[in-house]
Amino acid sequence: MTQVPAGAKERLRRHDREIIALAVPAFGALVAEPLFVMVDSAIIGHLGTPQLAGLGVAAALLMTAVSVFVFLAYATTAAVARRVGAGDLQSAIRQGMDGIWLALVLGVAVIAFTLPAAPWLVDVFGASDTAAPHAITYLRISSLGIPAMLIVLAATGVLRGLQDTRTPLYVAVGGFAANAGLNAGLVYGAGFGIAGSAWGTVIAQCGMAAAYLVVVVRGARKHGSSLRPDAAGIRASAQAGVPLLVRTLSLRAVLMIATAVAARLGDTDIAAHQIVLSLWSLTAFALDAIAIAGQAIIGRYLGAGDAEGAKQVCRRMVQWGVVSGVVLGILIVAARPLFIPLFTSDPAVRDTLLPALLVVAVSQPIAGVVFVLDGVLMGAGDGPYLAAAMLLTLLVFAPVALLVPALGGGLTTLWWAMTLMMTVRLMTLWWRARSGRWIVTGAAR
Repeated sequence: MTQVPAGAKERLRRHDREIIALAVPAFGALVAEPLFVMVDSAIIGHLGTPQLAGLGVAAALLMTAVSVFVFLAYATTAAVARRVGAGDLQSAIRQGMDGIWLALVLGVAVIAFTLPAAPWLVDVFGASDTAAPHAITYLRISSLGIPAMLIVLAATGVLRGLQDTRTPLYVAVGGFAANAGLNAGLVYGAGFGIAGSAWGTVIAQCGMAAAYLVVVVRGARKHGSSLRPDAAGIRASAQAGVPLLVRTLSLRAVLMIATAVAARLGDTDIAAHQIVLSLWSLTAFALDAIAIAGQAIIGRYLGAGDAEGAKQVCRRMVQWGVVSGVVLGILIVAARPLFIPLFTSDPAVRDTLLPALLVVAVSQPIAGVVFVLDGVLMGAGDGPYLAAAMLLTLLVFAPVALLVPALGGGLTTLWWAMTLMMTVRLMTLWWRARSGRWIVTGAAR
């Protein structure tokens, strides 16, 4: 039997410790974010159905806006981690400040668009006459917190690049607790209704942004980094983010097409689809946490000029992705009798849901590798390739998914199409990882 050298074992253990130390807090922070909307829903739900329906529309618009700008976190993580690896903390924090200033500029632009366009946006999303006024109120007030939300994204990227995922976890938990308390007090205690919930969320988000800025500013002063906006640096951050924006929009398009196709299949199928998609998204949080660890670690190794170390981490991350995917798939199958009744009591929905859920379980190992390699290439700053690969995936997925109703397929067939989408992503990402073209060392790509 071949013995693994002691040095290799220790190296693997070191990689594992790093991955766990970064991924576990990152997972906690990722899970905390959706809880904002859940708290708002639970509190507003007691005000009435029109208010809850209005929140649903406004929250969907806000989450879409924020998810589009998630590149603020991803691009900043990679850029900062490279400079950390190069031993230039002053430049790393300066790069992070450029990302934060870009977030502020984009946030102000979003406010300028959203305030006058709120009625039109709510109408496009199909809000009813009774829900629309509540949706407009919530959207307009909550949009005032978008600059803070985007600053949180960028500052999270700064700290991840600095190999710190614990602070984002603490801030996310504190923000969640503040949001819950403020919402309850302003909605019921002050009697502000849905407007109180929106103001509570804005205040909580601003508090989170302030907490992040305190940490980043403290680091900037410690290492002598300038806090002033730098036009060239902001432009560079924007340019680095454009490919990741294209990637994100392409992925959002995939999810929107899947939901539109499920809606065409009928009420039972769309109801079951929403449940499957929710569980798929939950597993994505766990896998994305590993990907975030990959972004930070890979960026640091490449910044330090350690190409071989980056390759070793990539291989270990892939192993983590496979194992995590297998474990999640088994959990989905084993726990289905427990969680399916939590979502629906309709026998027809359950019958439609179960086979699609099994498809998701089977595809989890694929998803595990996809998420990890996505994080590795992001950490390497390989955004243009990620954008091209995701566009190709969209071009393959769209016609296949749109043919599902025409060919008489159901929800299970649609989720096989989703598995095809993930397989195409796996192929494109695996090819890139094997090629080694993503390995570009130095403080900047």
